[in-house]
Amino acid sequence: MLRSILSWLLLLVAPAALAGEIGGPATHGIRPRREIVDSALEWISTGIEIAGVAIIVIGAVTATALFLRNGLSAGNWARSFDGYRANLGRGILLGLELLVAADIIGTVAVTPSLENLAVLGAIVLIRTFLSFSLEVEIEGRWPWQKGGDAAARDLPGNRLSS
Repeated sequence: MLRSILSWLLLLVAPAALAGEIGGPATHGIRPRREIVDSALEWISTGIEIAGVAIIVIGAVTATALFLRNGLSAGNWARSFDGYRANLGRGILLGLELLVAADIIGTVAVTPSLENLAVLGAIVLIRTFLSFSLEVEIEGRWPWQKGGDAAARDLPGNRLSS
């Protein structure tokens, strides 16, 4: 379905590409629609990967700056460190979500095979585990638990319990 939507979008946006202005001599100036869609999906995937990495880097820099500012102004480095870990985890978590999305789109863009799907499955499992671990580390509860749950408030290191 995604290929179909992108194909129609490209037909509307890039008629010159389909009219022969893009393409090599092997296709007599006309690239097959599937090749155009695959190329667009690869570009989209790469863009989302770049955004994911940028968010992780920006999150790390911002978390570090906030840690230093709060530690120097309040003098309470232990409390600042807890905030640092939470902010850093949030940046990594958001970046991981985008990287998973890019991997899914990237796998759709290439010819689907059992090997590609197995690699995608392993990547998604690892990143999902990391996401859940970071969520527990940041919030002190599992993602499916309610925010006001008494058990979640009592977990060690939870910012709500201190």
